[in-house]
Amino acid sequence: MRFATCLTVLLALASCASSETPDSEAMRKKIAGRIPGIQPADIRESPIAGYYEIKKGSAYGYVTRDGKYLFEGDLVNLETGEPITEGQRRSERLTVLKQFGPDEVIEFAPKKTDYTVTVFTDIDCGYCRKLHREIKDYNDQGIAIRYVFFPRSGPQTESFFKAEAVMCAADRKQALTKAKLGVALDTSKRCKNPVAKQYAAAEELGVNATPLLVLPNGDLVRGYVPAAQLAVKLATGDFAQLN
Repeated sequence: MRFATCLTVLLALASCASSETPDSEAMRKKIAGRIPGIQPADIRESPIAGYYEIKKGSAYGYVTRDGKYLFEGDLVNLETGEPITEGQRRSERLTVLKQFGPDEVIEFAPKKTDYTVTVFTDIDCGYCRKLHREIKDYNDQGIAIRYVFFPRSGPQTESFFKAEAVMCAADRKQALTKAKLGVALDTSKRCKNPVAKQYAAAEELGVNATPLLVLPNGDLVRGYVPAAQLAVKLATGDFAQLN
């Protein structure tokens, strides 16, 4: 059996357990005050009795209700094999991506779409360019590719400005294709665009490389995958060999 990650002890808080049953809100504030970067809103009820769940970005942990021990890692139901924590991440990814309407993404879709895959892309990423060169292959397999930007170099960089230039173009699909072929774009023009919003969403989801594919069920695939292989995996739901 392959575990998503092992639960390991990250931190033992200094206080002793109390015999009292503390108020949940007060305890969340108390726990948040002891863990850098964590707010009370990041702490919530967990699927297992006796623990709170802590979420920060795509990282999860579980803290005992007495506020004494914090474990970092994924929760798996050993009876059913259900990856409980990863299931929550899938739902979170889909929720975050729903904020982008059709006018905030660039989609290359076939006449008949069987699956829509969201791809975090960077114009200057070699494998992103390879994927885009094969966009017809994906469409021929019934796969729509829905692009959002994650310029890996960050805001106020050349890659970021290129992404903004594409989103400000009259024909975004044509501009993206040209940019991925290395054609220089006019990055001096400015318009209201969603690149910063897309970049923030990527950071929220823990994206740190491109291309990164988000499948219709919220699963992640890191890196380039040939169209035919991706189509088979989407049809069977077997993504184990894609990462």
